[in-house]
Amino acid sequence: MGMNAIRVIGDPVLRVKATEITEITENLARLTQDMLSTMYSAPGIGLAAPQVGVQKRLFVYDWGSGPGVLINPEIKDADGEWVFEEGCLSIPGLSWELLRPKQVHIVGVDLEGKEVSFEADELESRLFQHEMDHLDGVLLVDHLDEDQRREANKTLMGIGDSIGPPLPIVRENLGLSQSD
Repeated sequence: MGMNAIRVIGDPVLRVKATEITEITENLARLTQDMLSTMYSAPGIGLAAPQVGVQKRLFVYDWGSGPGVLINPEIKDADGEWVFEEGCLSIPGLSWELLRPKQVHIVGVDLEGKEVSFEADELESRLFQHEMDHLDGVLLVDHLDEDQRREANKTLMGIGDSIGPPLPIVRENLGLSQSD
């Protein structure tokens, strides 16, 4: 199995809405295996295709009950509230406490083309919501309040060298104006 480089904040590919998958192929199955390898070595519990530069609506996950793949996922319902510290493989080393719905009902397709449906709670729910955000070009920082965004901007500008080339569009990724 191959490994993919995980794209980090500042990479424009993370801001593009992924396209629907119309056909499940051998190449797609291989991609998901590579994504699982990448996710495990990161380490993480979920990885969306845009995070490895593929603009397709799918993500892989394993939150402790074995690996899974969800193709063309859609959240049908959400309920409750849950605050939990959340990080992202595309924003290495940082995390924030965020409020998200506690439960979600998500549907999609598996690698065999079969429709699947999950009632997810707490961590599993958060995982699915987080990966869905990636498929829509939304990053974790988009959920931060104004003060958290300012702090994130300072931190991200300071760690740019440790995660790769300077992050020229961090301001835009954080939704900050030139005066912030």
